Amino acid sequence: MELNWTYKNFDDLSTAELYAILQLRSEVFVVEQNCVYLDLDNKDKKSIHLMAWQDDDLVAYTRLVPPGVSFAEASIGRVVTSPRHRGTGVGIKLMQKSIAHCLATYQTQSIKIGAQLYLQKFYTNLGFVQSSEPYDEDGIPHIEMILSMA
Repeated sequence: MELNWTYKNFDDLSTAELYAILQLRSEVFVVEQNCVYLDLDNKDKKSIHLMAWQDDDLVAYTRLVPPGVSFAEASIGRVVTSPRHRGTGVGIKLMQKSIAHCLATYQTQSIKIGAQLYLQKFYTNLGFVQSSEPYDEDGIPHIEMILSMA
């Protein structure tokens, strides 16, 4: 599968790109996971948006959050792969690209995430380690995890 990977600041997103991002996040986090939550939390404006496109179809997405916004460390959030493209390895590529860009852009040695508990093994395989006890976020069990390059 040939993908076009794009990094953009919020102000550089086109209306169509922003619509596709919000549509995918809503499709997965609100509808599929049956979770009512406030997606528009003002962090998008401060973040870098990584998008994987196949033609006009948004296949996968993350937002790269600078240090001091979600956590003291840089963070990767809203990690999402389109249901139509799961099982293709795109999620691993998405996170590898997200990690590399975070480390380079934010000149940091660590990245912290709030991960859904059922994805712990996925993130552990990428080098993240659990750094908190499980907690409930919007009715879904989560844990904090950290990737340290030091």
